[in-house]
Amino acid sequence: MNLKTIILGVCLSFGLTQAASAQRVELDKVVATVNNGVILKSEVDVLVARVKQSAKAQGTELPSDETLRIQAIDRLVDKEIMVQMAERMGLEISDAQLDQTLANIAQEQGGTLADLRKTIEAAGESYPAYREDIRREITTGQVLRANVDRRIYVSPQEIDNLLKIMETQGANNEEYDIGHILVKIPPKATASEIEAERTRAEKVIELLNKGEDFRRIAIASSSGAKALDGGQLGWMGINDMPTLFAEAVKGKKKNDIIGPLRSGAGFHIIKIQDIRGRQVVETTEVRSRHILIKPSIILSEEKARSMLKGFVEDLRAGKADFAELAKKHSEDPGSALKGGEYDWTDPTTYVPAFRDTLMSLEKGELSEPFRSTFGWHIVQLLDKRIADKTEMAKRSRAHGILFNRKFKEESFKWQNEMLEQAHVEILPVE
Repeated sequence: MNLKTIILGVCLSFGLTQAASAQRVELDKVVATVNNGVILKSEVDVLVARVKQSAKAQGTELPSDETLRIQAIDRLVDKEIMVQMAERMGLEISDAQLDQTLANIAQEQGGTLADLRKTIEAAGESYPAYREDIRREITTGQVLRANVDRRIYVSPQEIDNLLKIMETQGANNEEYDIGHILVKIPPKATASEIEAERTRAEKVIELLNKGEDFRRIAIASSSGAKALDGGQLGWMGINDMPTLFAEAVKGKKKNDIIGPLRSGAGFHIIKIQDIRGRQVVETTEVRSRHILIKPSIILSEEKARSMLKGFVEDLRAGKADFAELAKKHSEDPGSALKGGEYDWTDPTTYVPAFRDTLMSLEKGELSEPFRSTFGWHIVQLLDKRIADKTEMAKRSRAHGILFNRKFKEESFKWQNEMLEQAHVEILPVE
């Protein structure tokens, strides 16, 4: 073989390698960088496909693919910032915790994990990829909660004031199905830029008043967290809304378009999609006790579960005392010293895994070990009753309303701060 033949062979081989490499890049190229992370085209494509599938099922008309792509990249950038924050915090979601969440999702859809997998794969998606998406969702939720909770303080005076308002508005038992569009104001915007965004918001309202589909306009125009969900905030009571919204909806009717409402984030447009009465006469309360074991570097998930399994066997055999086990082993400081016991409580205040397990028990029954976001538990239902709301429950509800209202406002501010601090580059489409 002569030198020319060797060189030709090398060139052909190199050319084929380059072509194959170019093809791989084309199939899954980087569309944005976020600090030291990247957003891939495949991630954008999957998210856009999900939005299209959801819109098709709901009969919602969608904006252009380019608009969907921009919205999808914005959401993925926000998520990547949160994932990076989780890494810096050392926050990890275990497989056991992920499996529990997926089981809850499947249960809410009236099926099993196997049914959920079939549904995902039937839609043309990879189930392992879906699992990792859910893992990221859990992660970002915990990062948000960890960083925003500490920025919020609800004073006793605020609770007292809200209780008085709730008493005077006792006749107000309405809930509103709210659609939301946010026309965002850029950080450090000039007066002319702010006015331009106001004009844009007013044009959006004009389109809505002419009968344009709200979900489609929200997907195309909104910068709100629910933009890709068609701006759907769901059912909310007056006391559950941000103050700005609560004042605006008073006295309004179904299908009213309200706005633009100015806040620090931008101009809000809301639609009252429906109104319904809210009647809460009685509430179920439970008294229970539990033992919590938190997995760690030293204590594995399986060891924590096995440890509680041993407790269950000893308790059922009468070889151990629940209160003593809780005092010695439970890692819930709020209940351990009380023998693991919780006083009468509305079970809806508990995290889903704990609530659902507790409500499935008969009086005196002890659960098998189960996983929640806090760790591994066993729980015993001591008693259950139907009761009127106590003064303590009223204060707890008032605190929750105020906390949730502040959380929505503070979480948006915090995410904007993180976005401003991040180095984000959207790469041009070739």
